[in-house]
Amino acid sequence: MMNFRLPTPILIRSISIVVPAYNEESRLPETIRRIQTYLSNSEWFFHEILVVDDGSTDGTAAAVEAFAREYPNIRLVKNPGNRGKGYSVRHGMAEALGEWRLFTDADLSAPIEELEKLWDAMERDHSEVAIGSRALDRSLIGVHQPGMRERAGRIFNAVMRAVVGLPVADTQCGFKLFQGAASLEIFPRQTQDRFGFDVEILFIAKKHGYKISEVPVRWNHMEGSKVGMLTGLHAFSELAAVRWNDMLGKYK
Repeated sequence: MMNFRLPTPILIRSISIVVPAYNEESRLPETIRRIQTYLSNSEWFFHEILVVDDGSTDGTAAAVEAFAREYPNIRLVKNPGNRGKGYSVRHGMAEALGEWRLFTDADLSAPIEELEKLWDAMERDHSEVAIGSRALDRSLIGVHQPGMRERAGRIFNAVMRAVVGLPVADTQCGFKLFQGAASLEIFPRQTQDRFGFDVEILFIAKKHGYKISEVPVRWNHMEGSKVGMLTGLHAFSELAAVRWNDMLGKYK
């Protein structure tokens, strides 16, 4: 288990963008450019991009290091081997310095500009967590997932509600914003290293009394997804693990 340090956050409208990446050499340069351009033209006083390399076997690390030499706010964080998306997000959150912390997919399936919607929702609702959602307004989906995968997602959400009880329409959209202090309470309690972690961190947030705003965002399916059929099936078993961990008191 990684050690969570308690960094001193920069408190003047500051944000950390965490990007988990596994063999994303081809897509990362454009993604980093888009995020950097957006942040440079935004009102965030301090901003940083943390790309977490999950044991990639291609040039992912080298691509990030090339940007880091030009932009000091871009950092490469390396996992000890291939540990999974959940581990990568947790690792990035542990290293983040911003008062606000967003994690987003390396393919930017939700455009980085949608961050403003999450931020506005947090200010409006006085919430500590804001998550992007594909389910609340499906007209915002530009490119849909293949039909079978989209149906599986809806089934997963129905099972999630029955097993875990989260009142969330879409737990799996990889676009989530956390207030820094909340992230330091949520992520050290996370145990899931793979794709079931989204449900777990939201369950922990709710259990600890944090308010969650679910926000419809623009979203496009991108080819080259790392989520296979077996991975998706395993996510169902991870729902039971969340309930079991809660019964054992692991989230206290």
